[in-house]
Amino acid sequence: GVQVNAIAPGYISTANTKPIQDDEKRNEDILKRIPAGRWGKADDIGGTAIFLASRASDYVNGHILAVDGGWLSR
Repeated sequence: GVQVNAIAPGYISTANTKPIQDDEKRNEDILKRIPAGRWGKADDIGGTAIFLASRASDYVNGHILAVDGGWLSR
């Protein structure tokens, strides 16, 4: 009855990533590679965590769920 799953976040807008966002060149390079065209927000991760904690994910096991705006699809 134990499920083991993980969330693999992409670039999330936080105080820790602010210096990268403030670096115009680096920020531009990152945004070019994210198909969603924006940095993630904490709410983007929260919804995923709620899904994994809910009955909706009862048959999901051994999965790493990327929440990265499409970064890995590139």
